[in-house]
Amino acid sequence: MSGPAGRPLEDVRVIDLTVARAGPTCVRQLADWGADVVRIEPPGLPAGAGLVDDRRHTSDFQNLHRNKRCLTLDLKQEEGRQILWRLVDSADVVVENMRPPVKSRLGFDYETLRARNPRIVYGSISGFGQDGPYRQRGGVDQIAQGMGGLMSVTGLPGTEPTRVGIPVSDLAAGLYLAIGILAALHERQRTGEGQWVRTSLLEAMIAMMDFQAARWTVDGDVPGQEGNHHPTIVPMGCFATADGHLNVGGPGGRLLRNFCKVIGLPDLPADPRFDSTAKRSANRAELNALVGERLLTRTTAEWVEELNAAGVPAGPVYRMDEVFTDPQVEHLDMVSEVVHPVLGPLRLIRNPVTSTGAGPSVRGPSPEPGQQTDEILRQVGLGDEDLERLRSRRVI
Repeated sequence: MSGPAGRPLEDVRVIDLTVARAGPTCVRQLADWGADVVRIEPPGLPAGAGLVDDRRHTSDFQNLHRNKRCLTLDLKQEEGRQILWRLVDSADVVVENMRPPVKSRLGFDYETLRARNPRIVYGSISGFGQDGPYRQRGGVDQIAQGMGGLMSVTGLPGTEPTRVGIPVSDLAAGLYLAIGILAALHERQRTGEGQWVRTSLLEAMIAMMDFQAARWTVDGDVPGQEGNHHPTIVPMGCFATADGHLNVGGPGGRLLRNFCKVIGLPDLPADPRFDSTAKRSANRAELNALVGERLLTRTTAEWVEELNAAGVPAGPVYRMDEVFTDPQVEHLDMVSEVVHPVLGPLRLIRNPVTSTGAGPSVRGPSPEPGQQTDEILRQVGLGDEDLERLRSRRVI
């Protein structure tokens, strides 16, 4: 790995064969930490033609594919596949999220690439796994949210199952795979050999269910919907105030006593209905009603100030525009600005990790289609005549 002055993954080359969100999320992590990512896309309009598909210039696409280089390559043609093999020869990582049978049919499966480059770390994300009865199904985030149990515990009690407002399984699968790839690269330093690292939307979603899943596997309990309140700790959740909403956590002990004192219910912790964790849970509705009535008497900002001064965690519920005007968020500097050749200045969301050494960074926008095709192919030994011939045949 590189020294302190360089980016942590700057000596790692990644071939990005991903589409949709889960795979690109994984690759974005590697790119943010400095990996040289070569994104493979099918040939189409040349960069700068002004007619790229509408999605490419969306905020989502730009945030998802920053820090990458783009090579257009027709992998359905033999010459295109031969170029991919040359790229694999000098690569450290390949990431893909094709359906399991598709990569074998195209000849990009792990065993085929491993035979060519035994050091390759091959990362795969699928909907449901590389084998098993659902291996050929296409998977998307909302299906994984449903099958992994998330929708069954989301929403107000007694309402229909509810999806979460972000693609949890996509993002989790990408993050889990990135961790697995980094572990495989570390192990390769000892063994000299790569390996196949894989996860799926369904596996990632079940893992993200964490204690809710363990309530079933360990305790035999089936969790249900609790709306905006914590599923097992009372009082902890979201309450209406005089001018908005407040998230608060005062689960027990000193926190509960301080919380109740601030909101004007100092005798509540000793009340026989609420004097233990089990009783507070059993009498959840009654306790929350008492707390909710008190919190309606003042504004969110007033409660946030008083509760935090008493050591009780509390915070407002923001819209996205309000998130970025919060003083702490401004201090954290969660936005990085880059300049796109077509769109101009863009404010993208930075990687949330910081480090005393060389950390992740947002260094550039998403590339235009084939923006670095010539540059990348010259790096693997192709000349001007080769590039002209490949273009004439629509291979690149």
